[in-house]
Amino acid sequence: MAKPFFRLQKFLRRTQFLLFFLTAAYLMTGSLLLLQRVRVALPQGPRAPGPLQTLPVAAVALGVGLLDSRALHDPRVSPELLLGVDMLQSPLTRPRPGPRWLRSRNSELRQLRRRWFHHFMSDSQGPPALGPEAARPAIHSRGSSDSPASASGVAGITGVCYHIQLIFGTYIGCFSDDGHERTLKGAVFYDLRKMTVSHCQDACAERSYVYAGLEAGAECYCGNRLPAVSVGLEECNHECKGEKGSVCGAVDRLSVYRVDELQPGSRKRRTATYRGCFRLPENITHAFPSSLIQANVTVGTCSGFCSQKEFPLAILRGWECYCAYPTPRFNLRDAMDSSVCGQDPEAQRLAEYCEVYQTPVQDTRCTDRRFLPNKSKVFVALSSFPGAGNTWARHLIEHATGFYTGSYYFDGTLYNKGFKGEKDHWRSRRTICVKTHESGRREIEMFDSAILLIRNPYRSLVAEFNRKCAGHLGYAADRNWKSKEWPDFVNSYASWWSSHVLDWLKYGKRLLVVHYEELRRSLVPTLREMVAFLNVSVSEERLLCVENNKEGSFRRRGRRSHDPEPFTPEMKDLINGYIRTVDQALRDHNWTGLPREYVPR
Repeated sequence: MAKPFFRLQKFLRRTQFLLFFLTAAYLMTGSLLLLQRVRVALPQGPRAPGPLQTLPVAAVALGVGLLDSRALHDPRVSPELLLGVDMLQSPLTRPRPGPRWLRSRNSELRQLRRRWFHHFMSDSQGPPALGPEAARPAIHSRGSSDSPASASGVAGITGVCYHIQLIFGTYIGCFSDDGHERTLKGAVFYDLRKMTVSHCQDACAERSYVYAGLEAGAECYCGNRLPAVSVGLEECNHECKGEKGSVCGAVDRLSVYRVDELQPGSRKRRTATYRGCFRLPENITHAFPSSLIQANVTVGTCSGFCSQKEFPLAILRGWECYCAYPTPRFNLRDAMDSSVCGQDPEAQRLAEYCEVYQTPVQDTRCTDRRFLPNKSKVFVALSSFPGAGNTWARHLIEHATGFYTGSYYFDGTLYNKGFKGEKDHWRSRRTICVKTHESGRREIEMFDSAILLIRNPYRSLVAEFNRKCAGHLGYAADRNWKSKEWPDFVNSYASWWSSHVLDWLKYGKRLLVVHYEELRRSLVPTLREMVAFLNVSVSEERLLCVENNKEGSFRRRGRRSHDPEPFTPEMKDLINGYIRTVDQALRDHNWTGLPREYVPR
């Protein structure tokens, strides 16, 4: 009896030692990670004075042409985004090979990741300031003082500004951006990890804007007019997230750069797009706020003139050029035969017709967005099956209401394209509605009401498969369509398309059913109904602005790499059965059925 007892005692002692060793290793690892984060977050200590102390060696080398900034900060070379933070995965932590759609969708793990990310973002400190020697009072600026500045300080900031101009182009200055109305509000996008001055400048140059403004190290804004209030240069003390030594504004502060030209290798500058031939409104002076009349006026001349004045429409009538916004009196819905506008300029002018072109600049009447001033009392979901156009619907809702939309998930790509509510916690109630693809009674009953967006399952499956294999804007490769991955995907996801709609019809408390096809066909009337469901009042001009900016940033362009009909007869039989089931369920719940265009007969 003593021998087994001795063996048990020996085993327990070994186990105790093993647990002690594992605990010590765990604590040491955590301490090392904590020390590393503290080291990153600590502000830099004082350095030797001099005009170049805020610019690293690499930045100075860039300024004198020794290094290529595009090679150091190529936006196309980016590690995988994980938890909103770029991390390179080691071979041990790299996900196992296999279809992307088979990866876990565990909601508890997803929530743990979101909580960790928001905790990380709230704890991390801002980048180091440029230093006290970079401060000088700005002429006619708010908050400037009459305190004397040393000659060395003035010389230091002059040297810094000279090298900033040498490296990044013409640096205009630091401006206040804490007003209710932005001055630079075109081509807005964000980048939490890789924002650079050249990246912002290229985006603005592509749309023919003159100025690029960077805020808080990660936000880019474009425009053709400078903000009204300038402040001291020391107030713009954030570095760009992806570029050491650069100046990228601060909270409510814009570092403004002049856009000179597109960098080599960037996308080409956009040109005017023909919208059609239209009849002139009755009162031209009232309908068209700005005009240019000169001999031999061309499309390029008129478009450039209107772009400079930030108008989205350039209107040609003979040798007359007008700039305007879409309005209820001139809404671009009743296009005429193009041959009517193909006459000589004098005949065209007498016939009271005009040619309309879309300029590269955005219609900025609906680009201002913010979080709700007070927490919403009604928790609204924007629910859809993946690939049904949820991101596009969010774009329309945000621009129509002026409020951000949230998400049950976190997608850094969407955040970088301007969906600022993507980073907000989905239960904060600071957004007008929350994107979700979830189904099931528990997930549905968390919401007080929902907009249920339904799309043709054939289109949805193709769109989601493209996204899974190639991202938001890419197309799946031929090998993906020809492999077993595609039929497995259809067999799994087709039933989800049906169950998603059936669950929301069964457990949803208050629903508005919107069909994707109807939203594309009749955008303004359908969007007006969606906005009314969200209990927001909007003007007709704002809805027309949304219609003018309707495409958003996530429309796939280019060549499709798969066959136009990737569905086999067996797949069609399966999907058609689900379509009939959903169509009948909608009718049983007193909704109109699915669009007849894809319901099998």
